Amino acid sequence: MRRLLAGIATGALLLTVTACGSSDDSSSDKGSSAGGVTTVKVGVIPIVDVAPLYLGQEKGIFKKHGLELEMTPAQGGAAIVPGVVSNQFQFGFSNMASLMIAQSNGVPVKAVVNGVATTGEKGKDFGALVVKEDSGITSAKGLEGKKVAVNTLKNINDTTVRESVREAGGDPSKVKFVEIAFDQMPAALDSGEIDGAMAVEPALSTAKSQGAKEVSSSYVDVSDKLTVAMYFTSAQYAQQNPKVVEKFTAATKEALAYADGHPEEVREILTAYTKIPPKLLPGLTLPKWPADADRASIETLRDLGEKDGLYTKTPDLDALLP
Repeated sequence: MRRLLAGIATGALLLTVTACGSSDDSSSDKGSSAGGVTTVKVGVIPIVDVAPLYLGQEKGIFKKHGLELEMTPAQGGAAIVPGVVSNQFQFGFSNMASLMIAQSNGVPVKAVVNGVATTGEKGKDFGALVVKEDSGITSAKGLEGKKVAVNTLKNINDTTVRESVREAGGDPSKVKFVEIAFDQMPAALDSGEIDGAMAVEPALSTAKSQGAKEVSSSYVDVSDKLTVAMYFTSAQYAQQNPKVVEKFTAATKEALAYADGHPEEVREILTAYTKIPPKLLPGLTLPKWPADADRASIETLRDLGEKDGLYTKTPDLDALLP
Protein backbone atom coordinates (compact mmCIF):
# COMPACT_ATOMS: atom_id res chain seq x y z
CA MET A 1 0.00 0.00 0.00
CA ARG A 2 2.86 2.34 0.82
CA ARG A 3 4.14 1.94 -2.72
CA LEU A 4 0.74 2.81 -4.17
CA LEU A 5 0.32 5.87 -2.02
CA ALA A 6 3.77 7.29 -2.55
CA GLY A 7 2.86 9.14 -5.70
CA ILE A 8 -0.11 11.00 -4.30
CA ALA A 9 0.71 12.28 -0.83
CA THR A 10 3.65 13.39 1.24
CA GLY A 11 4.41 11.80 4.56
CA ALA A 12 2.90 14.75 6.37
CA LEU A 13 -0.38 14.37 4.53
CA LEU A 14 -0.50 10.68 5.27
CA LEU A 15 0.00 11.42 8.95
CA THR A 16 -2.79 13.98 8.81
CA VAL A 17 -5.22 11.47 7.34
CA THR A 18 -4.17 8.78 9.80
CA ALA A 19 -4.88 11.16 12.64
CA CYS A 20 -8.25 12.09 11.19
CA GLY A 21 -9.43 8.58 10.40
CA SER A 22 -10.21 5.48 12.38
CA SER A 23 -8.23 2.29 11.89
CA ASP A 24 -11.17 -0.06 12.28
CA ASP A 25 -12.59 -2.06 9.38
CA SER A 26 -16.33 -1.57 9.55
CA SER A 27 -16.74 -1.42 5.80
CA SER A 28 -19.01 -4.20 4.61
CA ASP A 29 -22.67 -4.18 3.66
CA LYS A 30 -23.20 -6.12 6.87
CA GLY A 31 -20.95 -3.81 8.86
CA SER A 32 -21.50 -0.75 11.02
CA SER A 33 -25.28 -0.48 11.15
CA ALA A 34 -28.10 -0.02 13.61
CA GLY A 35 -31.79 -0.28 12.89
CA GLY A 36 -31.12 -0.73 9.20
CA VAL A 37 -28.92 2.38 9.02
CA THR A 38 -25.29 1.92 7.96
CA THR A 39 -22.69 4.39 9.23
CA VAL A 40 -20.05 5.40 6.71
CA LYS A 41 -17.06 7.66 7.24
CA VAL A 42 -16.48 10.39 4.67
CA GLY A 43 -13.35 12.50 4.23
CA VAL A 44 -14.31 16.08 3.33
CA ILE A 45 -12.81 19.57 3.05
CA PRO A 46 -14.41 22.36 5.16
CA ILE A 47 -15.51 24.42 2.16
CA VAL A 48 -18.79 25.28 0.45
CA ASP A 49 -18.41 22.40 -2.03
CA VAL A 50 -19.52 19.74 0.47
CA ALA A 51 -22.52 21.64 1.84
CA PRO A 52 -24.93 19.14 0.20
CA LEU A 53 -23.63 16.35 2.46
CA TYR A 54 -24.15 18.37 5.63
CA LEU A 55 -27.51 19.60 4.41
CA GLY A 56 -28.56 16.12 3.31
CA GLN A 57 -27.62 14.74 6.70
CA GLU A 58 -29.59 17.46 8.49
CA LYS A 59 -32.67 16.99 6.28
CA GLY A 60 -32.71 13.23 6.71
CA ILE A 61 -31.93 12.48 3.08
CA PHE A 62 -29.11 10.06 3.87
CA LYS A 63 -31.06 8.41 6.67
CA LYS A 64 -33.95 7.84 4.26
CA HIS A 65 -31.50 5.92 2.09
CA GLY A 66 -30.27 3.92 5.09
CA LEU A 67 -27.07 5.83 5.76
CA GLU A 68 -25.54 7.88 8.56
CA LEU A 69 -22.51 9.99 7.66
CA GLU A 70 -19.49 10.61 9.89
CA MET A 71 -17.59 13.44 8.22
CA THR A 72 -13.93 14.16 8.94
CA PRO A 73 -12.27 17.33 7.61
CA ALA A 74 -8.94 17.26 5.77
CA GLN A 75 -6.91 19.87 3.88
CA GLY A 76 -7.54 18.55 0.38
CA GLY A 77 -8.28 15.66 -1.92
CA ALA A 78 -4.64 14.58 -2.04
CA ALA A 79 -4.86 13.98 1.72
CA ILE A 80 -8.22 12.21 1.55
CA VAL A 81 -7.26 9.69 -1.15
CA PRO A 82 -4.89 7.66 1.10
CA GLY A 83 -7.53 7.59 3.83
CA VAL A 84 -10.11 6.10 1.48
CA VAL A 85 -7.73 3.56 -0.03
CA SER A 86 -6.64 2.40 3.45
CA ASN A 87 -10.32 2.20 4.55
CA GLN A 88 -10.07 4.90 7.21
CA PHE A 89 -12.88 6.52 5.21
CA GLN A 90 -15.38 4.60 3.12
CA PHE A 91 -15.95 7.61 0.87
CA GLY A 92 -14.11 10.83 0.19
CA PHE A 93 -14.39 14.14 -1.61
CA SER A 94 -11.60 15.06 -4.00
CA ASN A 95 -10.85 17.40 -6.85
CA MET A 96 -10.60 15.71 -10.22
CA ALA A 97 -6.88 16.36 -10.71
CA SER A 98 -5.97 14.50 -7.50
CA LEU A 99 -8.20 11.59 -8.50
CA MET A 100 -6.62 11.40 -11.95
CA ILE A 101 -3.11 11.57 -10.49
CA ALA A 102 -3.99 8.74 -8.10
CA GLN A 103 -5.54 6.63 -10.86
CA SER A 104 -2.56 7.15 -13.17
CA ASN A 105 -0.26 5.99 -10.35
CA GLY A 106 -2.18 2.73 -10.00
CA VAL A 107 -4.03 3.73 -6.85
CA PRO A 108 -7.40 1.90 -6.89
CA VAL A 109 -9.86 4.80 -6.65
CA LYS A 110 -13.35 4.88 -8.14
CA ALA A 111 -15.50 8.01 -8.50
CA VAL A 112 -19.13 7.25 -7.64
CA VAL A 113 -21.10 10.50 -7.85
CA ASN A 114 -20.67 14.13 -8.85
CA GLY A 115 -19.40 16.59 -6.28
CA VAL A 116 -19.36 20.21 -7.45
CA ALA A 117 -19.08 22.30 -10.60
CA THR A 118 -18.18 25.84 -11.58
CA THR A 119 -20.91 28.41 -12.10
CA GLY A 120 -19.40 29.03 -15.52
CA GLU A 121 -19.44 32.82 -15.03
CA LYS A 122 -16.18 34.74 -14.93
CA GLY A 123 -16.12 37.08 -11.98
CA LYS A 124 -19.03 35.21 -10.40
CA ASP A 125 -17.61 31.83 -9.51
CA PHE A 126 -17.14 30.15 -6.14
CA GLY A 127 -13.40 29.86 -6.74
CA ALA A 128 -11.04 32.58 -7.90
CA LEU A 129 -7.41 33.63 -8.09
CA VAL A 130 -7.04 36.64 -5.78
CA VAL A 131 -4.29 39.13 -4.91
CA LYS A 132 -4.03 42.12 -2.57
CA GLU A 133 -5.76 45.25 -3.81
CA ASP A 134 -2.55 47.31 -3.71
CA SER A 135 -0.29 44.59 -5.19
CA GLY A 136 -0.12 46.16 -8.64
CA ILE A 137 -1.03 42.79 -10.15
CA THR A 138 -3.83 43.17 -12.66
CA SER A 139 -3.90 39.77 -14.35
CA ALA A 140 -2.74 36.20 -13.82
CA LYS A 141 0.38 37.01 -15.89
CA GLY A 142 1.51 39.27 -13.06
CA LEU A 143 2.01 36.22 -10.85
CA GLU A 144 5.15 35.14 -12.71
CA GLY A 145 7.87 34.84 -10.10
CA LYS A 146 5.32 35.25 -7.29
CA LYS A 147 4.12 32.91 -4.53
CA VAL A 148 0.61 31.57 -5.03
CA ALA A 149 -1.20 29.48 -2.43
CA VAL A 150 -3.18 26.34 -3.23
CA ASN A 151 -4.70 24.04 -0.62
CA THR A 152 -2.59 21.06 -1.73
CA LEU A 153 0.10 20.88 -4.38
CA LYS A 154 -0.46 19.11 -7.72
CA ASN A 155 -4.24 19.36 -7.63
CA ILE A 156 -6.93 21.11 -9.63
CA ASN A 157 -6.07 24.52 -8.25
CA ASP A 158 -2.47 24.80 -9.44
CA THR A 159 -3.54 23.21 -12.74
CA THR A 160 -6.27 25.79 -13.33
CA VAL A 161 -4.08 28.68 -12.16
CA ARG A 162 -1.45 27.64 -14.70
CA GLU A 163 -4.10 27.79 -17.41
CA SER A 164 -5.14 31.28 -16.27
CA VAL A 165 -1.51 32.40 -16.49
CA ARG A 166 -1.24 30.93 -20.00
CA GLU A 167 -4.44 32.64 -21.12
CA ALA A 168 -3.09 35.94 -19.82
CA GLY A 169 0.07 35.52 -21.88
CA GLY A 170 2.34 34.47 -19.03
CA ASP A 171 4.66 31.55 -18.32
CA PRO A 172 3.07 29.23 -15.71
CA SER A 173 6.40 27.55 -14.97
CA LYS A 174 7.51 30.79 -13.29
CA VAL A 175 4.74 30.70 -10.66
CA LYS A 176 5.87 29.49 -7.23
CA PHE A 177 3.12 27.39 -5.66
CA VAL A 178 2.93 26.95 -1.89
CA GLU A 179 0.58 24.77 0.12
CA ILE A 180 -1.78 26.55 2.55
CA ALA A 181 -5.18 25.42 3.84
CA PHE A 182 -8.11 27.35 2.39
CA ASP A 183 -9.14 28.89 5.71
CA GLN A 184 -5.59 30.19 6.26
CA MET A 185 -5.27 31.82 2.83
CA PRO A 186 -6.94 35.17 3.67
CA ALA A 187 -4.57 35.86 6.57
CA ALA A 188 -1.52 34.73 4.58
CA LEU A 189 -2.48 37.03 1.71
CA ASP A 190 -3.23 39.95 4.00
CA SER A 191 0.11 39.60 5.80
CA GLY A 192 2.11 39.41 2.57
CA GLU A 193 3.25 35.84 3.18
CA ILE A 194 1.93 35.03 -0.29
CA ASP A 195 1.26 37.13 -3.38
CA GLY A 196 -1.84 35.32 -4.56
CA ALA A 197 -4.23 32.55 -3.63
CA MET A 198 -6.58 30.22 -5.47
CA ALA A 199 -9.39 30.46 -2.92
CA VAL A 200 -12.84 28.91 -2.84
CA GLU A 201 -15.82 29.85 -0.72
CA PRO A 202 -16.01 30.68 2.12
CA ALA A 203 -12.29 31.63 2.11
CA LEU A 204 -12.87 33.64 -1.08
CA SER A 205 -15.43 35.94 0.53
CA THR A 206 -13.26 36.28 3.63
CA ALA A 207 -10.27 37.32 1.52
CA LYS A 208 -12.33 39.84 -0.42
CA SER A 209 -13.67 41.30 2.82
CA GLN A 210 -10.05 41.94 3.80
CA GLY A 211 -9.30 43.81 0.58
CA ALA A 212 -8.32 41.08 -1.85
CA LYS A 213 -9.28 41.44 -5.50
CA GLU A 214 -9.94 38.81 -8.12
CA VAL A 215 -7.68 38.62 -11.16
CA SER A 216 -9.03 35.42 -12.68
CA SER A 217 -11.84 32.87 -12.44
CA SER A 218 -9.49 29.96 -12.97
CA TYR A 219 -12.06 27.16 -13.03
CA VAL A 220 -14.00 28.97 -15.76
CA ASP A 221 -10.76 29.55 -17.67
CA VAL A 222 -10.53 25.78 -18.09
CA SER A 223 -14.20 25.13 -18.87
CA ASP A 224 -17.49 26.89 -18.21
CA LYS A 225 -18.86 23.46 -17.26
CA LEU A 226 -15.88 22.26 -15.26
CA THR A 227 -16.51 19.36 -12.90
CA VAL A 228 -14.28 20.48 -10.06
CA ALA A 229 -14.62 17.48 -7.73
CA MET A 230 -16.40 14.19 -7.16
CA TYR A 231 -17.11 11.78 -4.32
CA PHE A 232 -15.19 8.53 -4.57
CA THR A 233 -14.42 5.25 -2.86
CA SER A 234 -11.80 2.53 -3.28
CA ALA A 235 -12.22 -0.06 -5.99
CA GLN A 236 -12.13 -2.76 -3.33
CA TYR A 237 -14.87 -1.15 -1.25
CA ALA A 238 -17.04 -0.65 -4.33
CA GLN A 239 -16.66 -4.31 -5.25
CA GLN A 240 -17.34 -5.60 -1.73
CA ASN A 241 -20.11 -3.15 -0.80
CA PRO A 242 -22.19 -2.43 -3.90
CA LYS A 243 -25.39 -1.81 -1.95
CA VAL A 244 -23.76 0.83 0.26
CA VAL A 245 -22.23 2.54 -2.79
CA GLU A 246 -25.62 2.51 -4.51
CA LYS A 247 -27.26 4.08 -1.46
CA PHE A 248 -24.55 6.73 -1.11
CA THR A 249 -24.79 7.62 -4.79
CA ALA A 250 -28.58 7.93 -4.74
CA ALA A 251 -28.63 9.92 -1.49
CA THR A 252 -25.87 12.28 -2.64
CA LYS A 253 -27.62 12.99 -5.93
CA GLU A 254 -30.76 13.88 -3.96
CA ALA A 255 -28.73 16.07 -1.60
CA LEU A 256 -27.05 17.83 -4.55
CA ALA A 257 -30.44 18.65 -6.04
CA TYR A 258 -31.72 19.89 -2.69
CA ALA A 259 -28.70 22.15 -2.19
CA ASP A 260 -29.02 23.53 -5.72
CA GLY A 261 -32.62 24.47 -5.03
CA HIS A 262 -32.19 25.87 -1.50
CA PRO A 263 -29.30 28.39 -1.56
CA GLU A 264 -30.26 30.09 1.70
CA GLU A 265 -30.20 26.78 3.56
CA VAL A 266 -26.76 26.14 2.07
CA ARG A 267 -25.53 29.46 3.44
CA GLU A 268 -26.91 28.63 6.86
CA ILE A 269 -25.38 25.14 7.04
CA LEU A 270 -21.94 26.59 6.32
CA THR A 271 -21.81 28.02 9.83
CA ALA A 272 -21.90 24.47 11.20
CA TYR A 273 -18.60 23.35 9.69
CA THR A 274 -16.65 26.38 8.41
CA LYS A 275 -15.24 29.54 9.96
CA ILE A 276 -17.22 31.91 7.75
CA PRO A 277 -18.33 35.05 9.63
CA PRO A 278 -22.15 35.19 9.49
CA LYS A 279 -22.04 38.74 8.09
CA LEU A 280 -20.40 37.41 4.91
CA LEU A 281 -23.03 34.74 4.21
CA PRO A 282 -25.37 36.89 2.06
CA GLY A 283 -22.62 37.76 -0.43
CA LEU A 284 -21.25 34.24 -0.76
CA THR A 285 -21.05 32.88 -4.32
CA LEU A 286 -22.39 29.33 -4.43
CA PRO A 287 -21.23 26.71 -6.93
CA LYS A 288 -23.40 24.50 -9.10
CA TRP A 289 -24.32 21.02 -7.91
CA PRO A 290 -25.43 19.10 -11.03
CA ALA A 291 -26.39 15.45 -10.66
CA ASP A 292 -23.85 14.28 -13.22
CA ALA A 293 -20.23 15.08 -13.97
CA ASP A 294 -19.27 16.73 -17.24
CA ARG A 295 -16.89 14.31 -18.93
CA ALA A 296 -15.73 16.73 -21.61
CA SER A 297 -14.51 19.19 -18.96
CA ILE A 298 -12.69 16.39 -17.12
CA GLU A 299 -10.98 15.42 -20.38
CA THR A 300 -9.85 19.03 -20.80
CA LEU A 301 -8.47 19.01 -17.27
CA ARG A 302 -6.72 15.70 -17.93
CA ASP A 303 -5.04 17.14 -21.03
CA LEU A 304 -3.81 20.15 -19.05
CA GLY A 305 -2.41 17.81 -16.41
CA GLU A 306 -0.48 15.97 -19.09
CA LYS A 307 0.89 19.26 -20.38
CA ASP A 308 2.05 20.09 -16.85
CA GLY A 309 3.59 16.65 -16.30
CA LEU A 310 1.29 15.54 -13.49
CA TYR A 311 0.87 11.93 -14.57
CA THR A 312 3.13 8.93 -14.90
CA LYS A 313 0.73 7.72 -17.59
CA THR A 314 -2.53 8.99 -19.06
CA PRO A 315 -5.41 8.53 -16.58
CA ASP A 316 -8.00 5.92 -17.61
CA LEU A 317 -11.25 7.88 -17.30
CA ASP A 318 -13.34 4.84 -18.23
CA ALA A 319 -11.97 3.07 -15.16
CA LEU A 320 -12.16 6.12 -12.90
CA LEU A 321 -15.58 7.57 -13.69
CA PRO A 322 -18.95 5.94 -12.91
